[in-house]
Amino acid sequence: MLKKILRKLPKKVAKSDSSDSTRGDSGNSTSFGNVFQCTNVGSTISSKLNVVKRVSSAVFPSSMNAGAEAVDPCLSFKDVSNTQKQSLFISKLNLCCKVYDMSDLDKNCTEQNFKRQTLVDLVDFVSSGTVKFTEPAIAAVCKMCATNLFRVFPPKFRTSTTGGETEDEEPMFDPAWSHLQIVYDLLLRLINYNSLDLKVAKMHMDHAFILRLLDLFDSEDPRERDCLKTILHSIYGKFTVHRPFIRKSVSNIIYCFVFETERHNGIAEMLEIFGSVISGFALPLKEEHRMFLCKALIPLHKPKTVGIYHQQLTYCVVQFIDKDQRLASSVIKGLLKYWPLTNSQKELMFISELEEVLEMTSMAEFQKIMVPLFQRISCCLNSSHYQVAERAHLMWNNEHILNLITQNRYVILPLVFSALVNNTKNHWNQAVVNLTQNIRKVLSQMDEDLVLACQLKFEEEDSGSSAAAAERRRITWERLEAAAKSVQSVDAADVIVPVRSSTACSVAC
Repeated sequence: MLKKILRKLPKKVAKSDSSDSTRGDSGNSTSFGNVFQCTNVGSTISSKLNVVKRVSSAVFPSSMNAGAEAVDPCLSFKDVSNTQKQSLFISKLNLCCKVYDMSDLDKNCTEQNFKRQTLVDLVDFVSSGTVKFTEPAIAAVCKMCATNLFRVFPPKFRTSTTGGETEDEEPMFDPAWSHLQIVYDLLLRLINYNSLDLKVAKMHMDHAFILRLLDLFDSEDPRERDCLKTILHSIYGKFTVHRPFIRKSVSNIIYCFVFETERHNGIAEMLEIFGSVISGFALPLKEEHRMFLCKALIPLHKPKTVGIYHQQLTYCVVQFIDKDQRLASSVIKGLLKYWPLTNSQKELMFISELEEVLEMTSMAEFQKIMVPLFQRISCCLNSSHYQVAERAHLMWNNEHILNLITQNRYVILPLVFSALVNNTKNHWNQAVVNLTQNIRKVLSQMDEDLVLACQLKFEEEDSGSSAAAAERRRITWERLEAAAKSVQSVDAADVIVPVRSSTACSVAC
């Protein structure tokens, strides 16, 4: 009896060792050959017994599983029970962490198609609304999105020219967009999921994640920037704790663009996001928001490529003034500071923005900046570029601006009257001359006595300037004649008389 018991003891120990070694192998990383072998066996068993096979941790790490069983990612969500769908969801996410070179469509074609189909299955599963995003699932989604999306863009070889804002450059499309689009869709659905635990999600969508997401705005693919715009707006709206960090990070990107590189592809999309963000600012405005306007938005008028994002920039500026009209004078001062001197197309954009700002400007703020403002407008009225001159004249058709001018006519009319007179006499474009005459009629109807006084003053200054110019010419000629005489006298004193030789003198005699 004792011998029988002793014979059985080694057999039990050997069986225990074998089972332990098997568990240890399943916990460690194995070769993909073993994984695929297990997959084939498991699929056969699953088809017969309708059970779910366990896969190696090489397909999905056990640390991300958080104790749940990993499921063969090749299976469909319809083929597993409800309790196993969460594990299948995580396994499929990990399978999609493999990134392929999409520039060569013939390379790994089968694997690429399988990955794309898996991504589509994940999006469909999330769209069904039955998934519950546990912490392992949220972590797996963030990991998969980071692996596929966060990448370094190739250097830009396009040359920046002075006319960059008018160049019709063809956009560059990413060859991997067929996969990236689905990844972006999945990330957006995760963020907008109704039952998402924000406390858990913010730990994985942290500041580092948001920074890498903001870096993607420099993509040259407009489709990717459009997706990023929607995703960042959703993050800003849902994760209130991240809002100050997002505003600060976007400000840093703008600083780098304005003062260092002057090259970035996503400024327009970022400004489009902030247009809606600014409209939601509470009153009174925080000092941080005012600084964003003065230090970030106003300097964005400086780059040569402002035409690419000027529409969105104007909208943001107008939203700020709509919140607080006292900011109008600061905006106009910024426009005058960065006013273009040699770029007529940029000047046209500035005049259009200036008109929108003046429509929302109160009388008190207008009076702070009306002198330097109409000195600049006077130059625009007198511009030799007919489009700039026309656009400056058309500002006077705005009722609000005309009302501001009327109530401050004693200051404004003397600033612009000389430009109007010079246009009437000397401007080459007949349309500009006609607009000038219309404005002079409006001013005469506004205050005829003031117009006559400006006319007399202009004539006096013109005659005085003519007399002064004649006197300057006379003095200049006198100085030139005196200088010429002094040069002649010096030349005469320096004349050298040649000395004859004795032989020459004897011959002469």
